[in-house]
Amino acid sequence: MKTTIVLDAMGSDKRPNSELEAAIIAAERFGIDIILTGDQKKLSEALASMEGDKSRISIHHAPEVLEMEDHIREARAKRENSMLVGMNLVKEGKADAFVTAGNTGMAMYFGIKAFGMLEGVDRPCLTVVFPVEGGKCVIADIGANAEVRPEFLVQFGRMASVYSRYMLGVANPKVGLISNGEEEGKGNELTKQAGPLMAAGVPNFVGNIEGKELFGGEVDVAITDGFTGNVLLKSVEAVAKMLMGTLKTELLSSTRTKLGALLAKPAFDEVRKMMDPAEVGSAPLLGLNGLVFVGHGRSDARAVVSSIERAYNAVQSDLLKNLRDALHPTE
Repeated sequence: MKTTIVLDAMGSDKRPNSELEAAIIAAERFGIDIILTGDQKKLSEALASMEGDKSRISIHHAPEVLEMEDHIREARAKRENSMLVGMNLVKEGKADAFVTAGNTGMAMYFGIKAFGMLEGVDRPCLTVVFPVEGGKCVIADIGANAEVRPEFLVQFGRMASVYSRYMLGVANPKVGLISNGEEEGKGNELTKQAGPLMAAGVPNFVGNIEGKELFGGEVDVAITDGFTGNVLLKSVEAVAKMLMGTLKTELLSSTRTKLGALLAKPAFDEVRKMMDPAEVGSAPLLGLNGLVFVGHGRSDARAVVSSIERAYNAVQSDLLKNLRDALHPTE
């Protein structure tokens, strides 16, 4: 089955070079077609100057660009922006998934506008995969919704569980609710109200979890509101960067430690790879009636390739159909 991915060529801070380099690599590596959205003339000229096989890459003209600092009123006025144009290509059946490293809020706004929501879902959630002890954990929401209602967390839990099952191969994912205590009834009003609803509506819900359960690998899916999730994500990234930087400084501080570092280099490389955001690339906006993946604005070509791979895997695993079936199983 031929897979076509739309890549917003004007999303990242380093646009369009990161996107164009990634498109050339990904098209060859995964055997897929890639449609770039952005200014036809600029993209054609930039693409022509790059090496590699471009036979699977095409450009769809989108003259307007969404800036990170754009307010919603300014964004709405840009009706031919590279993000909305790309999403509409997927909506029209000309591609299977959309990838951008642009503004998350705009991706959510235009994603709802272009695709609408899956039946039974009120708001989309941004979903990321964290490395934890013994494997990986799917976390939602990490920034799409700063304020949510308890029933939204039930929806996030059901969708993230499907994502864990079909994208990570976890047969029966254990789902936890992030709180400040394991005991039932702990937390703020949101978690207190959401807990019983999740117990009734989310398969294999195990209750509240703290950070030690999350990073200890005791659950496969962790659910929270977008504000808490975003703080968690950025804190973990910052701590990981600090630890790796400190470790590098200490290992290079003397001849003795340098020798030790050389011997342990394979292990350090694996840890660095595990903690590198570029390995993940992007996060899906689950709940939209279409596949949309959002990467970090600082994404380089390697991160964009990872984003494309994640979208490609979602298409191959029929993620959208499986989400629909899980939310509304056939009677």
